[in-house]
Amino acid sequence: MNLKKNLLAFALLAFVGFAANAQEKASPAKTAEGMVGDAKITINYSSPAVKGRTIWGELVPMGEVWRAGANEATTFTTTKDITVQGEKLPAGTYGFFVIPSETGQSTFIFNKVSKQWGAFDYDSSEDVLRVDVPSGENSTLEERLVYEVKPDSFEIRWEYGKASAKLSN
Repeated sequence: MNLKKNLLAFALLAFVGFAANAQEKASPAKTAEGMVGDAKITINYSSPAVKGRTIWGELVPMGEVWRAGANEATTFTTTKDITVQGEKLPAGTYGFFVIPSETGQSTFIFNKVSKQWGAFDYDSSEDVLRVDVPSGENSTLEERLVYEVKPDSFEIRWEYGKASAKLSN
């Protein structure tokens, strides 16, 4: 009888552990990939959800450096030299940050330090490239932060905000 109780208890604990593990993380790791000419672009980021919050101007302050995702800083990798908004970005992996703005133009930052937690240790002296990009509102709600790499650009969208940069090589 004790063996049956122990097996039942073990099965129940295993099920609870599996169910807890199966729930989606608050900010799951995501990857956006694409080709720009012969350069492979890979953006690794954590994708938080809106969850009824006001994102731009509240959760993410305007005019301040933001890690462009959740948890670890977002990384941007290019396998070949490319241009971003007409400015050269050498092949490599970069920490990617954004300074959002309400003026219709935000700043995308590519920083030498790709491995860092958030933007807490961000150092502008390590920036490789800063470019101003068009930003504005999306007509539909994007519940989770998303990046999209296109043949001639990449875009970031979250809540009702979006920004994009032209890419070429």
